[in-house]
Amino acid sequence: EHNRETILIYVKKGRYHEKLVLDSTKDHVCLIGEDANTTRVVYDDHTGKQLPDGSLINTYNSQTFFLKADDFLAMHIGFENNAGLTAGQAVAVRMQGDRAVFYQCRLIGFQDTLFTSGDNSRGYFRNCTIEGSTDFIFGPATVVFDSCTLISKKNSHVTAASTPADHAYGYVFRHCTVTADSTITKVSLGRPWRPYASVIYLYCYLGKHILPQGWDNWKNPANEKTARYAEYKNEGPGAEGQRVSWSRQLTDREAKAIQLTTVLRGWEPVWKIPQEAD
Repeated sequence: EHNRETILIYVKKGRYHEKLVLDSTKDHVCLIGEDANTTRVVYDDHTGKQLPDGSLINTYNSQTFFLKADDFLAMHIGFENNAGLTAGQAVAVRMQGDRAVFYQCRLIGFQDTLFTSGDNSRGYFRNCTIEGSTDFIFGPATVVFDSCTLISKKNSHVTAASTPADHAYGYVFRHCTVTADSTITKVSLGRPWRPYASVIYLYCYLGKHILPQGWDNWKNPANEKTARYAEYKNEGPGAEGQRVSWSRQLTDREAKAIQLTTVLRGWEPVWKIPQEAD
């Protein structure tokens, strides 16, 4: 409780069927598995599932791992919600705390895999794999994804950002690979859960499953006036085609300004095991 020093928790390989909560009173925790494919925390809660007391699960409590704490680091570990393709919203990780780092982790789910739920939360994902079906990266937080792999498992949408209007950045994907299961052919880069959704893809490889128009307005033309969607020097078949008129390609100057600490409002994330672990 109320910890101010780094706490290291090592998790041996295995499949752990449970819901985890790291409370807001337990900051500076490093959760380190052996390997993201063989060390995995799994649960299957989903929207509409009935609890013993008669209440129903919703998006906000369906998560396998609820991260409330600040200054968290996860390495070499997987988090999964295996409720299934037709179960509806079923979150694997809900990130509520600030300054969260995920390095070489795997997040597995279907609809709503990663919920970045804190309005003022900041997160950094590096060399991670995130897979899901609909809106599988969503929420209001500011997050940078570096060299991650995003896997779509349904003809739907990758992101559903709800960035606050007064935040300059929402999701920034850099040098990521955006791919899909072989049967998936029609996926958008994102749709706005809230009007000022901000999503940028830079230097990413976009697979052939990405639609030529790139983005979706969530059946609300008014979102086209406020959503902040942009790309810069993406490659691959999904980077081709006529994008919607309300998205844009960044200029060289704009792209150069997108630095890690700028996006993350002065925070410089660290993705190495702290020195005290040596």
